[in-house]
Amino acid sequence: MSTVTPTEPARLEEVPGWFWDEDRHSFEWLLERQERTGTRGDLLELGAYLGRSAIVMGRHLRPGERFTVCDLFDSEAPDEDNTAEMAMSYRRTLTREAFEVNYLAFHDELPEVVQAPTSVLADGRIPAGSCRFVHVDASHLYEHVAGDIQVARAALAPEGVLVLDDYRAEHCPGVGAAIWEAVFAHGLRPVLLTECKFYGTWGDPAELQEELLATGGGAEGCWLNVDTIGGHRVLRLDGKPTRLPAFPLPRNAPPAPEPVDRAAAEAAAAAEAAAAEALRAAQDLAERRARAAAARRPAVVARRAAADLLPPVVTAAIRRARRRG
Repeated sequence: MSTVTPTEPARLEEVPGWFWDEDRHSFEWLLERQERTGTRGDLLELGAYLGRSAIVMGRHLRPGERFTVCDLFDSEAPDEDNTAEMAMSYRRTLTREAFEVNYLAFHDELPEVVQAPTSVLADGRIPAGSCRFVHVDASHLYEHVAGDIQVARAALAPEGVLVLDDYRAEHCPGVGAAIWEAVFAHGLRPVLLTECKFYGTWGDPAELQEELLATGGGAEGCWLNVDTIGGHRVLRLDGKPTRLPAFPLPRNAPPAPEPVDRAAAEAAAAAEAAAAEALRAAQDLAERRARAAAARRPAVVARRAAADLLPPVVTAAIRRARRRG
């Protein structure tokens, strides 16, 4: 267990994890479409790491819906292979406390957190057909991924969307094996592929795919390619989103500064400079008037008159005497 209190992130990008922009865009597009079409249901994530994808999913949770996150976090793995996998990848950094600090920086309430192997969800605690969106990114071992897919299948509504991570990563071939087995043997139908994630459904993907094709991928900088695999149409998202909308700042972030009106700022600076110049001119005028008034005093005038009446030799002698004095 970590003894260091995690630091609250100031931006989504400060939350560690492997959740890239093209997948954040794809999550948001699909979840926003569900909202637009009135599709209701719960959200489920199997494997959360430190919460980056969960934070995005939680933004789309609506009143009356339930969001469940299941992860071992800093608990012991159920078998030796899973223990070795965690030790190699993220044992030093993954804690439930860090996940909760990150999530609560962006949301007022935590999801329902199940700190246990994802296999425990096969006990029926997630009502059958209750979910509209499930993200699986837990163990990369074939047996575990195959089990997680079956948990997701039971949890998803007929038109719900399943997202599976690392379907093509070279370091975890068991993930790809479990996913394509689900396609060819268990009725999972591909919708979209990104560089890292497989998006599918046990419903009819045609309408989703047509809308994606009509928008060219739905994000500037992206485009779609179409493949056919074993009779299944598969869309591939290529490119990188160039103008993703800024993710809402955490609820505890300081307010953004007011936008600067450049014209008003320049006018204020000019007015300040003019006021300073007017003050200097007034001070100079006052000094000149004071010197003129002093020069008009009777004693000064009398001395000047006497000096003017004396012979030049005497006047010069008086001035020398004053200087020596």
